[in-house]
Amino acid sequence: MAKTSRRDTEAARRERAAQIQREHKQRERRRILLGAGVVLLILIGIGFGVYRGLHKTKLSADTQQILPAAVTGQTTTETKPSTVANPTDIKGVIAYDTAGYPGPGTADAGTLTHDHVDGPVTYAVTPPVGGPHNGIWMNAGVYTKPVPSERAVHDLEHGAVWITYDPNLSAAKVQQLVDFFNKQTMIAEPSGGRSNRYVEVSPWADDSLPSPIMISSWGYQLGVDSPTDPRLQQFVDTFRNSKTYSPEYGSPVDGVGVQTGGQPAINGSSKANPAGTSG
Repeated sequence: MAKTSRRDTEAARRERAAQIQREHKQRERRRILLGAGVVLLILIGIGFGVYRGLHKTKLSADTQQILPAAVTGQTTTETKPSTVANPTDIKGVIAYDTAGYPGPGTADAGTLTHDHVDGPVTYAVTPPVGGPHNGIWMNAGVYTKPVPSERAVHDLEHGAVWITYDPNLSAAKVQQLVDFFNKQTMIAEPSGGRSNRYVEVSPWADDSLPSPIMISSWGYQLGVDSPTDPRLQQFVDTFRNSKTYSPEYGSPVDGVGVQTGGQPAINGSSKANPAGTSG
């Protein structure tokens, strides 16, 4: 009986040890599955966040913006201005003749003109870097649809820089341009306690841009392939609201009634633009 009892006790110990091992493995499997579930949820959340980030601009297109009013009337055709030597150390900048407005020198047949006209303009440079333009500018900011060049050019005259991009540019790259816009400093305007980034971003209407992304100021232009190209910031630092390069330095680039000047999807101004029409 004693031998039988010892055998039974030993068997019970082995069974208990096996049971403990089985329970340990079950707990380990549950821990692994729980950890995998948490990781999956995190990845889903990150993916959703990235998706929303990449599509944020597109989603706001129809719900938060009013496009600047198109201009109507007799069409003016611009004579193509002459190019001149690039006065900066920014590689790739195309410079046009701005003699007398604001550059030094005397205007001639190849100088970029600056007349106010009522109707549409057929520009000789794509996108335009100046020339004839509407007498009422547009409210600067980020637009997700093309804007009237005749109003955007007036903003260039006031010191804005205008970033246009191919309409087929990926959502990720468009968002990078929006991020670039958002990091630009606000600049105080001359009246009304307003300030603005003096930057405009909008898609071009077709695929005719010389480069996927173009940045323009009055008389100067640069094409790049990537929204992370460091020359974009160099261009902004050189030409935006510049005493040297902006013909009407210190003028506003917002404050126009939204039914005329537009309400951007992302406002460039520290204050809301007024309701109604202008001009």
